Amino acid sequence: MPPSGPPDPSAVGRLRELLDALPDDLARQAVTHSSWTARRSDSYERLAFLGDSVLGLAMTTHLFPRLDADRYGAGGLTKVRAQAVSGRSCRSVAERLGLPERLVAAAPPGASEAATASLARTERVLASIMESVIGACYLQFGMERVAPAVVEAFAPEIERALDRPADFKSALQERLARRGEIVTYPVLATDGPPHDRRFEVAAVTGERELARGRGRSKKDAEQAAAETALAELGALG
Repeated sequence: MPPSGPPDPSAVGRLRELLDALPDDLARQAVTHSSWTARRSDSYERLAFLGDSVLGLAMTTHLFPRLDADRYGAGGLTKVRAQAVSGRSCRSVAERLGLPERLVAAAPPGASEAATASLARTERVLASIMESVIGACYLQFGMERVAPAVVEAFAPEIERALDRPADFKSALQERLARRGEIVTYPVLATDGPPHDRRFEVAAVTGERELARGRGRSKKDAEQAAAETALAELGALG
């Protein structure tokens, strides 16, 4: 059952408690970059794949009863969800949880401090770690405990998506059109089984890549890439 009523927009307490209660090996894997281990399966990548699905289901279950059916069809639900769980949103929650600091602390001996610090500031890395933490918590505690904690942690992002639903692709194209530029979204990668695809696209203008985004559909990935591009250009507060 979804949690009743909107959650406290400032709280990440329950998700932090679950994170702190993870077994040491699982908590370490959740913040281990693939370049730090000989086996990619020991990094956060598989956990992030799982956590992405858990995050999507938790959000869908929460949003479905909240959004008026006459106003929000399937497309409207998809847009609100995509905005609430975008790479930028995941990064914000990761920072509130202190995941950049956990990533730095998990760096192996000999790892470059500059490279580690760069990873801890990179949206794509932080978004993946956010998803991997959710995946790890799901494995340890199950959906019943993880879903309300996730919804609580993402509360500001949910409310922002509901209050100010955004079409980031249109906003980006309008901004670039002032310079006479056109943005395209080539697909960089597709992974996952046929029934659960994940797409990675780039927002590109001319020969310049502005940003990348991931999503459960090409449209979701394009919106995520456009949102990140706008943030990089300073068009998002």
